[in-house]
Amino acid sequence: MFIPLGFLSIFFIFPLINIILRGLGDNGLLDLLPFKQIISETYYLERIWFTFWQASISTILTLIIGLPVAFVFARYEFPCKELLKSLTTLPFVMPTIVVAIGFGALLGPNGLLNQVMMTVFDLKQSIINFQNTLVIIFAAHVFYNYSIVVRIVSNNWSNLDPNLEGSAKMLGAGRLRVFWYIELPLLLPSIISAALLSFIFAFSSFGVILILGGPQFATLEVTIYELTTKLFRLPLAAALCLIQISVSYLFLFLYARLQDKTHTILNFKPYHSTLRYPVTKLEKVFVILTLIMVLLILSPLVALVGKSVYVREGFSIVNFVNLFTNPNDSYFYLSPMVIIWNSIRFGVITIVISLIIGTMSAIFLGGKGKRTGLLDSLLMLPLGASAVVLGYGFLISFNRSPIDLRASWVLLVIAHSLIAYPFVIRSILPVLQSINPGLREAASVLGASEFMKIVKIDLPIISRAMLVGATFAFAVSIGEFGASMLLTRPEMTTMPISIYQSLSQPGDENIGKAMAMAVLLMMVIGTSFVAIEKIRYKGIGSF
Repeated sequence: MFIPLGFLSIFFIFPLINIILRGLGDNGLLDLLPFKQIISETYYLERIWFTFWQASISTILTLIIGLPVAFVFARYEFPCKELLKSLTTLPFVMPTIVVAIGFGALLGPNGLLNQVMMTVFDLKQSIINFQNTLVIIFAAHVFYNYSIVVRIVSNNWSNLDPNLEGSAKMLGAGRLRVFWYIELPLLLPSIISAALLSFIFAFSSFGVILILGGPQFATLEVTIYELTTKLFRLPLAAALCLIQISVSYLFLFLYARLQDKTHTILNFKPYHSTLRYPVTKLEKVFVILTLIMVLLILSPLVALVGKSVYVREGFSIVNFVNLFTNPNDSYFYLSPMVIIWNSIRFGVITIVISLIIGTMSAIFLGGKGKRTGLLDSLLMLPLGASAVVLGYGFLISFNRSPIDLRASWVLLVIAHSLIAYPFVIRSILPVLQSINPGLREAASVLGASEFMKIVKIDLPIISRAMLVGATFAFAVSIGEFGASMLLTRPEMTTMPISIYQSLSQPGDENIGKAMAMAVLLMMVIGTSFVAIEKIRYKGIGSF
């Protein structure tokens, strides 16, 4: 456990302490003036309140959308189920900048929906524009987080004994009473866990707010970014970062404690033993409507693909061709192949680092009689921290001899690994907890050491979960945006940075290039996750 804690201490806690000392301290003395300024200025109080408020509403909407989908996947069998379940994962692993562009392509003033409406009804101008509104922010957060609810709740729902429902119905209970009095109490820990994670991700949202929200809807994360990179008001940025981390840690601690109540014993029973085909008309209609809702949620990604190949002259691949052209002979031009290669190689290195740190952490946490929620939530803390401030912390912490990494890609990979390894833990730990204790007891009787138990029992069983964790680590790295904004140098440009750079330049051609690169990024990530349902244990784990 020394290696994971050492990694966390050097590359997370140390930069954070440096930010606090530089931003809130003067000659080693704590200066509370930034906190007083936050309390006294309405603007910052409004930003804090809006961050809480939008995250709460987003979480509620996510539960409303996600719970019916979780029930359908947990209780019913139907054609193409595994493919559809894989598709529900895509929104969660999509980079926020891709999600933002997708919603702009669907609901923006020049979006696909407006184009269809103008064509069908012969309109002269667009009538729908959700850009820079709360509607599109909530929609993007639901799109991004509902798969968390589906994954966590459906996995636990599928492990509930269906005989409970049968026995209750024999006693005269209807479907709603069964759910309310039997299933809901058993599912409540997993529902709350999903809600906590959804809240954290909405609370620390950056790319969605930055691109879709506008200045009037700035969250804490966006405010920290503005204060750090544009206004250079580091004390205020550090103070807001501390507030954000404190809130995130509280919710992560609660999440870690709840995870103790949601794991199940892995007895290798047929997964389909708890599934059945919908029989009644009501069941069939419910399943069909739920699946239609899943497909509608994916519509921003479809709109993104459509807009990337549709120009004024009609369908064309000109946007993709433009990626490979340098019309102004710019010295700073990078080929898309170089950019894609940068993203892939950083992703592979991130897999190695996060898999080592995450697997060691999971084995330690899963090997204890009862997991320590304090330690678990501490290891998960990078998920709730400001990636922007973390990137700035790296720059001021590793900028002098003997550790000067400002010009190195190492800082970028380490930042990606910090954000990625909690997903590895969450992929592996539930499987470790679900191993039948009888296997280890039998090995002890045969004289096996603790090391041999790990090698002969744990590692073979968790190998598939490690592949899932590696896939998540790769997706996190290739799509990371916040920290990369500060740490990426021109020659190390990644796909999300390239997309944002194109969006920041005027002209339809640049917007088209951004969409084309976003489609390529989506294809790289999507290809990885289509195979996840083939390798993960069904009904086990958060992701």
